[in-house]
Formats: sequence, structure tokens, C-alpha cells
Amino acid sequence: STQHSKPPRLLDPGLERTRASERAGIRVPKFQVESIIAGATQLTSGAPFADGPDAALWADVKAKAERLVSAGTLPRAEADALLAEARAAILALKPAYGRVIDWAVASLPTAPSGRVGAGSLPGGAAYYANELKLNTTTDLTAEQIHQIGLKEVARIEAEQDALAKKAGLADRKAFYAQRAQLFPDRPFDDAARAAYLKEANRFVGHVRTLLGPWFGTLPAYGIEVVREPAFSEVPGGAAHASAPSPDGKRPARTYVHLVGTQKDPAALYTLMCHEAVPGHNMQGDIQVRQKGGPKFRAVTGYVAFGEGWGLYAERMCAEMNAFPDIAADFMRLDAELFRAARLVVDTGLHAKGWSEEEAVKYLNETGRAPPEMARSEVRRYITLPGQATGYKIGMLKIMEECAKAQKALGDKFDIKGFHDLLIASGSQPLSIMERRVDDWIAKRKE
Repeated sequence: STQHSKPPRLLDPGLERTRASERAGIRVPKFQVESIIAGATQLTSGAPFADGPDAALWADVKAKAERLVSAGTLPRAEADALLAEARAAILALKPAYGRVIDWAVASLPTAPSGRVGAGSLPGGAAYYANELKLNTTTDLTAEQIHQIGLKEVARIEAEQDALAKKAGLADRKAFYAQRAQLFPDRPFDDAARAAYLKEANRFVGHVRTLLGPWFGTLPAYGIEVVREPAFSEVPGGAAHASAPSPDGKRPARTYVHLVGTQKDPAALYTLMCHEAVPGHNMQGDIQVRQKGGPKFRAVTGYVAFGEGWGLYAERMCAEMNAFPDIAADFMRLDAELFRAARLVVDTGLHAKGWSEEEAVKYLNETGRAPPEMARSEVRRYITLPGQATGYKIGMLKIMEECAKAQKALGDKFDIKGFHDLLIASGSQPLSIMERRVDDWIAKRKE
């Protein structure tokens, strides 16, 4: 077709914007330039660009065509014609990616590194303030968020110390040391994978039986924990949730990466509360069944509300006594500690002039992220200013609204009604959630 007969122009406008930014003094950090070179080179290496194994994009197109032919839904002649067209389109990518590589190679020697947060750029402080507003859907400043992060880190560490003492140990460090001794690093094998999925699905089913006193609106469809597909499974990959189909024929799913080194088994429970029930899978189940109201409400998402709910769901599991032992609750706090440390690191990088190394050190030592993960996370925060703040700020705001409603209503407070108000109406900015809670309180007082 004609759209495939001309080289694509999608990349060129991006390059032009980048050059315009450079003229204004806004440079791409060195690690990003290196990543662009590696990614663009990999995308355009191999067949059909040159001899050798198929490039990932070409291999994917060929595999999909073969599946359609094997299933009898696409005649071979039609598949061959489509493949020829796709091959021409893929080949047309090479010059455009070549221009990206040329820019990146020229930019690399002088690309900035070290202190590369938003605050180091012209207009960076105002830009970061806006990103915080977008990601938290509040008016909190960078300094306020930084202080909230430090305060939360101290609170969580104290709670961990208390749990460690309850388990007969001196403090949180002793608890971590004991867990490391009990569960040394070991790779996943088939038996471990099967055991993980069995326990995860059992636990999700168990938590569903505990929801009655806490929610009026309950999940209606199936929820299953499954292994991440092989093509996208990576060691240490983040678990993620998908909503069910509106008719429930496709269940809600939580995908987990089961390759590389196994984690402490006690960490499984918090992850399932966050991703499955009463977290994202339950959110998705209720959201796709919404009747009435604008359609966009069923499909839009706000990081602070959605991920704030995920963290709130972890805490709810503790309140519902869903966790099997102290270790599971301790690992809930471990996950929360990492989220609190992110508040400190994101604002440190973009508003306080922290270097990449300072941020990695804090996230590793205080947030307890392994070195490689800490580096990867920090580079994500540099690339997406403010995004990492939404999770914890969202959770704290939900808890704040719950406490406000309890105080205002006393005996008239109904936790099921409060949770339904939040989860049954889809994702929303925190400022809107606050107004809706105020309206709900006023109605309950009547």
C-alpha cells in the first residue's frame, strides 16, 4: 500500500524536537543516548536489513503470519503478499533509524551525566512542579513530598523493628538477616514455579472470602495468577494486572515473572494483594462492569489513584488478617519502604540536585533495592520525572480521606460504603476523590 511505499516520518519530528531542545540547553542524559544507540542498532540488525538471524520485528511478523496460516484463517498466497508488503515497510525503517543513530553518536561525547535531574535544566523547576501536579493530582510541592518520604521511611522502619521484636529478634536488620539465611539466592526451577502459582492462586481465592465485611461491591469474575509469556519474561520483571473482558469470558489476570532468582516467599502475599485482590484485578473487574456514566471513566487511569489503591490494598490485607504470618506482614512493610524511598529519591534527583550515584546509593541502602534494580529504577525516575511519586502519595491520600470520614461520622461511618465510593466509580484525580468523600460525609450526616 502507499503508506508502506515511503520511508516513515514518525522518527524525524522527534529528532527535530530533540534538536530544538538542545538549542534551548535541554540535553538528553548520557545513559539515555547510549540506550538509544543500542536499541536502534538492535532493531535494525539482522534480516531483512542484512545477513544473519531475523530482526525481532521481522521475526514477530513472520510468526504471526504463520499462526494465521496454520489456523486456516489466512490463505498462504495472501500471507506471502502481506509478508512482502511488511518486509518493504520494515526495510523503510532503516534510513530513519540511521538518522537517529547518527544524532546519538554525535551527541554522546558531550552528553551530560551525574546531576541530570529536571532542576539542572532551563525552566526545570517549573516543569518538575507541573509533573508532580500531573502525577500526584495534588498541589503538594517537591519539598513537601521529600519530607513526607523521609517521615514515612522512619515510620515504616520503626514498624518493622516492632514486628521483628514480636518475632523474638532484636530489630529489623536481624529479621532481614534471618530471612536471607533461611532463603538464600536460588534460581527458579519448574517445581518452584508450580509451587508459586499454586500458592498465589490459593491466597487470592482466600482473600476473596474475606471481602464481605469491607466491600458492598465485590468482584464478579474469575481472577487468576499466571506466568508471564516467554517472549516478555525477564529476571526481576515487575508483576502486572490485566482487567477481565466486560462479559467476564476472559478472566482478570495477574502476570508474574518466574525466571532468575527466587524472592523471599513471604513477599508473594503483598504482591497478590496489590495486583489481584483487593488491588488492581478487583479494580478492573468492577470498572469494566460499570453501567451508566461517561464511557471514558471505564478506561481512563490516574497513577496516583490507581497505584495508591494498590498500596492501600496491601495495607487492607493486613487489617483483614489475610497474611499467614509475621514474615508476610514484614515483607508488606518492605514493599512500602521501597515506595516511600522513591518519594525521597525522585524529589532528590529533580529538586535537590542529587546525582544519579547519590540516588542509587539511597535506594539501595534505605529502599533495600538490589544494586542493579536501584540503578534501573533511578534511571526510570530521571526519564519520567514525578511518575514514581504517585503511588505513595495516592495511598496516603486515601488513608487521610478514610480517617477524615471516620472522625466526621463517628458511629455513622461505614467502611463498606467508603470503599464502594472509591472503587466502584473508576479512576479519578485525588482532588476529585476528596470532593466526593466530602459530599458522601455530608449525605451520611443528614
